[in-house]
Amino acid sequence: MEIEFGARSDVGRMRQNNEDAFRVAPEIGLFVLSDGMGGQSSGEVASRLASETVVAHCREASQYPSVPLVGKHLAGISAAGNRLASAIRLANRTVHQAAQQNTMQTGMGATLVAVMLTEERANIAHVGDSRVYRFRNGNLESLTQDHSFIAEQVRQGLMTEQEANNSNLQNVLLRAVGVDADVEVEVNEELLAEDDALLLCSDGLTKELSDGQIATVLGEIDDPQAAVDRLIKLANDAGGSDNISVIVLRQAPRLVGAIERLGRWFKGS
Repeated sequence: MEIEFGARSDVGRMRQNNEDAFRVAPEIGLFVLSDGMGGQSSGEVASRLASETVVAHCREASQYPSVPLVGKHLAGISAAGNRLASAIRLANRTVHQAAQQNTMQTGMGATLVAVMLTEERANIAHVGDSRVYRFRNGNLESLTQDHSFIAEQVRQGLMTEQEANNSNLQNVLLRAVGVDADVEVEVNEELLAEDDALLLCSDGLTKELSDGQIATVLGEIDDPQAAVDRLIKLANDAGGSDNISVIVLRQAPRLVGAIERLGRWFKGS
């Protein structure tokens, strides 16, 4: 599967520093996004360490498949999904140990989402409230569940979506990379269709834009980098209250499909 992608991180309009980070390793189909927390420069450290550790672990495993998994093997999950979970567990250890060794970074942590593409499948692993969406046939669908207090209240029927949107507890996470010595990683795997797009984003995007606004951009703009730039501009125009990081992935057009579409165009002209 050949992938076209766009990626960018923006400080937003209200923050002085950018605590988000992303890393891409297209040669192994890996895309990682992280939103740090911890105050001052600690959030930046956490997100950078987390994203870099995931990429390094997966690159090493792609060269040496015998590299052992960190943590338990997840039954019913592919090798790629288990490798992502392993990478995030290692990232959790790395960030946690760094915080223990530096009192200025005590309590730092990060959200993290990672996607590894293998053939026609997206392997997704995440911790926290950064998200992965799939855009298909004009519809935007979240492929991750936020690990946050508010999201859990909504899932249990204890709070409505409107109450959640107005709550001052939106930043309270139930899981984050690096806060504790161990972390539970959620992994899921999704089949991809030819025209699907995937969106990875920090909550700086979803705080400002509705699903409908995001879907409109992905439906109107085919070029992944142009879509990323447009989404970030709209989020900033809406207030830019947080750092904004976005990655958009699309399957590159197949030559045969492109020729077929061109032939149909000529027949119809």
